[in-house]
Amino acid sequence: MADYAPRQDLTTHRVENQPTAGPRRDPWRDDRPLRETLSHFAPAWVGERLAPLGQKLGTAEVERWGEQADRYPPTLHAFDRYGRRLDEVEYHPAYHALMALAIEDGWHAVAWEQEHDGGHQAHVAGLYLLTQAEPGFCCPITMTHAAMPVLRQLQGGEAWRERLMGRAYDAAAIPAEHKRTNTFGMAMTEKQGGSDVRRNSTRASPVASPGTGEWYRLDGHKWFCSAPMSDAFLTLAQTDDGLSCFLAPRFTPDARRNAIEIQRLKDKCGNRANASAEIEYAGAWAQLVGEPGRGIPAILEMVQQTRLDAATAPAGMMRQAVSEVWCHVKGRRAFDRRLADQPLMQRVVADLEIETEASLMLAMRGARAMDRSRSDEHEAALARLLPALAKFWHNKRGPAFMAEAMECLGGIGYVEEAPLARLYREAPVNSIWEGSGNVICLDVLRILDRHPASIEALRQELSLARGHHAAFDAAIEALDERLTAGPEQLQAEARWLAQAMAQTLQAAMLIRHAPQAIADTFCATRLANASPIFGVLPADAPVATILERLEA
Repeated sequence: MADYAPRQDLTTHRVENQPTAGPRRDPWRDDRPLRETLSHFAPAWVGERLAPLGQKLGTAEVERWGEQADRYPPTLHAFDRYGRRLDEVEYHPAYHALMALAIEDGWHAVAWEQEHDGGHQAHVAGLYLLTQAEPGFCCPITMTHAAMPVLRQLQGGEAWRERLMGRAYDAAAIPAEHKRTNTFGMAMTEKQGGSDVRRNSTRASPVASPGTGEWYRLDGHKWFCSAPMSDAFLTLAQTDDGLSCFLAPRFTPDARRNAIEIQRLKDKCGNRANASAEIEYAGAWAQLVGEPGRGIPAILEMVQQTRLDAATAPAGMMRQAVSEVWCHVKGRRAFDRRLADQPLMQRVVADLEIETEASLMLAMRGARAMDRSRSDEHEAALARLLPALAKFWHNKRGPAFMAEAMECLGGIGYVEEAPLARLYREAPVNSIWEGSGNVICLDVLRILDRHPASIEALRQELSLARGHHAAFDAAIEALDERLTAGPEQLQAEARWLAQAMAQTLQAAMLIRHAPQAIADTFCATRLANASPIFGVLPADAPVATILERLEA
């Protein structure tokens, strides 16, 4: 038989009609809506701090880190070779590189460095950009950031607070006091209760005497523990006084490994770069935070912070997805025209851009409310409500958004080499943690019942945009009418209310701060003739003007 001779003219394998790589994308420089939004809401220093981050995130190296962190998930080493408990999780070096990038730039601590002068806006904008590198590693960044309000309630917690503010990432399994910077995780959920943490059965027994700041021993199981290699965990356990909040360090006061046994890592749909574990407290040491029996109030401020981050992550993923789509459709031809020049595709991309800008605007408005909440009653009232509304609605839109973006790329969008597949797998998680949809809606009702100033603050915000679009004015009237219903009807309609409040707030922000093309089309397609699919725009929609927003 003759030797095989490869053909010299392999024309069937010539790459044609595919987008070129083009210039690197700088997610700060190339995001006009983000820069404009911050110019309306934040002090100038926020943008100045974000610009270098955008340059870093736009490099091929950081893009590779994100791909590797997702492709090579963490692995558990429960025991050493001799059978002793080890309880360590090994991450790919790319994960540690991303953690170091975020912590050495201080994005976990910036809200507390500039707490009343744009710090929360800087944190949220930073998270929005970091999410576009890899969403999974942002979980421990969020929890470390959000731990500060709880640590302020820890008697003698000055050292913990100081180390939270550090900027030297150290992944070593050593006692927290031997590091300049500590990271924090969270372990709340148990099998039998889920979001109903009052059913938690983990028990806490005092080592000596009970009370704030005293040491206890924990016994029980946690169904989800996020970022199990953190230096300390905020957790809930039952005492004789009721459900209480504790800080459980990875090492005991005498520098031994704490009895926090990792049973297994969850095999998750997405969020693969981040480890989520089932753990067993086997007499683990922990300090009581706040007052005994006041665990839920102690943890609520942390939850407010994490919920705003969970509302911001989908906005960042939307921006990454629509940027990827726009690059693709400009470089691909079908039916003798570029996809970007075809009316149907233009309307889909324009609609995705509108959703992205609306989500960013609401997340940043929530961050500004947090920045001003200590000195302004109106902003404090909004800060109670906006994180829940934004978390609920942005995450309801996220999975459908990612599916539509993936479809714009066709078959190549469905393969793991394209970022759309990773974003699609990631999209549901922020809707689930920190309270799934129904839990968030019930919390919205509790806020309206216990803090009536919040609904008045909402009405004030909406009133500032009245008279600019008929659909917006009609939506406000419909919302006001439904809010007068009795308790049973309000609970039955809680999802409608949460959606209506979120979308009318988005509309109000766009009317006041975004180009008219974005605001008017949002009102026409979300508040008037809403469609369950993206790309259904009015015949006279200013599509070309909207698409210009995608050009830096």
